[in-house]
Amino acid sequence: MLERVKGPEDLAGLDTAELTALAAEIRGFLIEKVCAVGGHLGVNLGVVELTIALHRAFRSPHDVLLFDTGHQSYVHKILTGRGAGFDVLRRNGGLSGYPSRSESAHDWIENSHASTALSYADGLAKAFQLRGELSDGSGDPARRHIVPVIGDGAMTGGLAWEGLNNLAGAADRPVVIVLNDNGRAYAPTIGGIATHLGGLRAEPRAQHLFTDLGLAYVGPVDGHDIAATEQALRAAAALGKPALVHVLTTKGRGFEPAECDEADRMHAVGVVDPHTGAPIKPPKKSWTEVFGEQMSAIGAERSDVVCVSAAMVLPVGLGEFARRFPERVFDVGIAEQHAVCSSAGLAAGGLHPVVCVYSTFLNRAFDQVVMDVALHKAGVTFVLDRAGVTGPDGASHHGMWDSAILSVVPGLRLAAPRDPARLAELLREAVAVDDAPTVIRFPKAVAGPDIEAHTRMNGVDILYRAAGRPLDVLIVAAGVTASTCLAAAEELDRLGIGTTVVDPRWILPVNPHLTHLADRHRLVVTVEDSVRSAGMGTALAQACADAESTTPVRVMGLPQEFLAAGGREEILEGAGMGVGDVVATVVDGLQAGPRIALEAVPELLEIPEVSQVAETAQIPGTAPISDVTQPPGTTTQLPETTQLITTVRTTNGEARQARSSPRH
Repeated sequence: MLERVKGPEDLAGLDTAELTALAAEIRGFLIEKVCAVGGHLGVNLGVVELTIALHRAFRSPHDVLLFDTGHQSYVHKILTGRGAGFDVLRRNGGLSGYPSRSESAHDWIENSHASTALSYADGLAKAFQLRGELSDGSGDPARRHIVPVIGDGAMTGGLAWEGLNNLAGAADRPVVIVLNDNGRAYAPTIGGIATHLGGLRAEPRAQHLFTDLGLAYVGPVDGHDIAATEQALRAAAALGKPALVHVLTTKGRGFEPAECDEADRMHAVGVVDPHTGAPIKPPKKSWTEVFGEQMSAIGAERSDVVCVSAAMVLPVGLGEFARRFPERVFDVGIAEQHAVCSSAGLAAGGLHPVVCVYSTFLNRAFDQVVMDVALHKAGVTFVLDRAGVTGPDGASHHGMWDSAILSVVPGLRLAAPRDPARLAELLREAVAVDDAPTVIRFPKAVAGPDIEAHTRMNGVDILYRAAGRPLDVLIVAAGVTASTCLAAAEELDRLGIGTTVVDPRWILPVNPHLTHLADRHRLVVTVEDSVRSAGMGTALAQACADAESTTPVRVMGLPQEFLAAGGREEILEGAGMGVGDVVATVVDGLQAGPRIALEAVPELLEIPEVSQVAETAQIPGTAPISDVTQPPGTTTQLPETTQLITTVRTTNGEARQARSSPRH
């Protein structure tokens, strides 16, 4: 049947038996392809029949189908001719895991964050009405229907209710809202809306809020019955007024491992066995798992520490904490704004809340971070999973903006651990702050080995100092970029360039000691896995300027553009963040920058040690920065070339050439 369906128009002539066979083939296709490459499985298995019915009842793309959230659009992609792309799903140059306007005219929006579709639908309805194109219930084929498909989990988000409020109040703008009710976001849906929908399933004729708001209500209907669902959709479209079709589906339907998964019905998977659902390879410990272990330990140490999640208790690593301290975990639904504001209230009540979200999801609550937490000097800790480049989820999920956005928040402190030991250390330092917001960021990646410091100077970890060489370049590494910076330092040492690599641990605001270290070097290069503008590097450059330091600062980071999906290392290399790029940036900067004699730099002022930070032992044989000497007026000799080509080893061991250029 899949061979016969090249587009939505091919569904029209199929009878009931053929539609049933098609649904079974699609479900088998999803299990085979998604288990092979990873992606959102359970949620798409649950919308097979619903999506077929949608494409039979409406004429996409003339009629507008909006999927909220976009991870439930896989069947839509198959029915609109993109099935061949599932072999490279969520890979560089491959099929997006969410709706993508560049892929197909059938995708109107690229919404991978929840609770947005009703607002999009409201705007489109207003636009189509003004242009005389909106459907009016007359059956005129020239007019267009707008059909947002929203999951019950997404209805826990405040934005969904803002959109619903406007849609329900416009009786002359018919929009068909499809409520896909499977009782879950990741875990079971929580709150009053979940209770209300449960009541409607039990007693469809009961008075309910949708009709009270002014919407026509159709349902509940079995979302796995194609004919019944199609009939309900057509009936709603003929009403000529805003209507809600309540569709009941089962997440993970047709795949026993998913149906038996109580955690999240195999919502999203990596590469797994298509028969058992078990991972093909034993997974290595992730940053999320390390955080979960440390958070659970802190919970045992401090009864005032509580955790807040926006419908993602398990994905953000709070499973063990929730098992041990269920009364101290608050899942507020897909409602980041509420999560942050509620946490300010928790802090005001004498507790220390830890808000655990994906990095890009905190963007939605920036106003609350500023006005409800920072302004009130509330002791709230934010833990940002999936910071930096995330990989296969693509542009909407790369946590590229948190450093830049949060850098303007008064009093906020932002930390980036380079390894598991530093995550444990920094998390404890963060929850010890009770009069300001603190933030910990880490990537979606395997947690690598610990990188021990040679010494700690006023809160800054010295990771590398080239023995016997002058102070040519200070490389400031943010979090997990430390391993790249250390590999670059070794290559620079082979080139005769004296390198110091430091990890400030708390990357914002700038530790004053960094400006003094900058003064001791000829060049500063900062490396961070977030956008270059307004992050750690920009802040350090400004701090150096304010301190009247003459040392130039070069900032390396992600470009200010939306990055596509792909492997994490692949994306970082493509964005100019590899070992060779750091080497080239240093060489460029030294060739272009001033030659400053060491003795011309003022003596370092003593800076009080950061409280509660223990010094680490000096490694024997490593010259501390204060002991390095060089003859007055001398500098490191660089090759007499305008470009330097070197062979370096990348973090995965592959040899590549790096050519110096003014790219940073």
